[in-house]
Amino acid sequence: MSDIEYFYSAHSAYAYLGAKRVMEIAKAAGRKLRHWPMDLGVVIAATSGRSFGGRSDAHSAYFFGREMERWGEYRGVAIDIAKPTHHDEPLALPNGMIIAAVEQGADADTLAHAIMAAHWTQDANIADETTLAAVATAAGIDPVPLVEAAMSAEIQAIHKANTDEAIKRHIFGSPTYYVDGDMFYGQDRLELVERALVRPFA
Repeated sequence: MSDIEYFYSAHSAYAYLGAKRVMEIAKAAGRKLRHWPMDLGVVIAATSGRSFGGRSDAHSAYFFGREMERWGEYRGVAIDIAKPTHHDEPLALPNGMIIAAVEQGADADTLAHAIMAAHWTQDANIADETTLAAVATAAGIDPVPLVEAAMSAEIQAIHKANTDEAIKRHIFGSPTYYVDGDMFYGQDRLELVERALVRPFA
C-alpha cells in the first residue's frame, strides 16, 4: 500500500481544517502521510491563472468566512475566521521546517498541524524562527535541528521540487491529496479519500 500524498502549505486554512481528520483516516487505513509542503502562491499563479488577491470581495468573504465557520464546526476544529496578521509572509521557513522534520524522521504530522493551528488560533507569525521553535516545543518536538535546517540549500531545494511537482500535476489548491494516484482537492473530499483507501473509485 502506498502513502497518502499530502500537498499543502503551512498557512493553509483548509489544510488546517482537515489536518486532524486526514491523520485519523491515514491511521485507520494503516497508511502514512507523505508530506509535500509547497509554495502555494507560486502554484496558484501557475495552475489557476488567478491569485488570491484576484478574487472578488464577495468570493473571499464567503470562502474565508462563512465556509470556514461551517467546516470548523463540522470538523470540531477551532479557527479564527479573521485573516491572521502575518498570513502573507513567505512560506519558505515554515514549509522548510516541516520538510526538515520529514528528512530527519521527526513527527511531521504533529508539527504541521501545530504550525497551522498556531497560525489560525493564536495569530502566530509562522515565518518567525522563535515562534516556530515555541510551537514545536509545545508539540513535544525538538525545534533546534529543524529550525537550523529549514532554510538550508538542501531543504529549500526540496521545497522548490515540491512546488514544481505540484505545478506538474496541475494542483490548484491546498490541501490536495492523492490515494494511489487518484487526486482529491480540498479537505471537503476527505470522506472520499477515506472511501478510496478501502475501495478505489472506478
